[in-house]
Amino acid sequence: MRFLSASFRVAALLCCVVVGGCESVPSLGPVTPEQQQELIRSATLASPQLQPGDKIKVTVFGEDRLSGEYEIDAAGFVSLPLAGTIKAAGLSKQQLEESLARKFKSEYLRNPKVTVDVSTFRPFYILGEVTKPGEYPYKNGLNVMTAIALAGGTTYRAQQSTVQIQHVGEEGFHDFPMSPTIPVLPGDLIRLPQRYF
Repeated sequence: MRFLSASFRVAALLCCVVVGGCESVPSLGPVTPEQQQELIRSATLASPQLQPGDKIKVTVFGEDRLSGEYEIDAAGFVSLPLAGTIKAAGLSKQQLEESLARKFKSEYLRNPKVTVDVSTFRPFYILGEVTKPGEYPYKNGLNVMTAIALAGGTTYRAQQSTVQIQHVGEEGFHDFPMSPTIPVLPGDLIRLPQRYF
């Protein structure tokens, strides 16, 4: 009987180690109300910054050979004919338009008119206690509730009040209230934690 009890404790300890190992990305704790408001404000006031993996459509009016669709590479650059390689990651669409216009004006065109549209943003990812975890295409106006709905809704084990989000470039997950006011950004990793009974 004593052997069985010791075996059970070892099995329980191994289970804890395995489960603990799954949490390889640390939790950064709950966001402050100020951080939450800043996220909401930045998502509603401006288009998201361009990042690696985004596909953009560049139109140079009157110059069909310079117009086309391009993907921002893993280093954050985009390569265009005549303009060469230009840094795009971290810029807004308007900033990239201005950068391209300066580049074309200084070397090739007298008064270039350039527009940049995002054809496809990076996808977002959802895991944890959802019916269909995985990768989903990003759409403007996405929030945590619509993201969860795209993933088939929550399982019966999911927490109903908290969702964890890791934005691009962050070291871990922040805890957010599960609310339609919390926006999802391109490239976000969303995790629905399991509730504790």
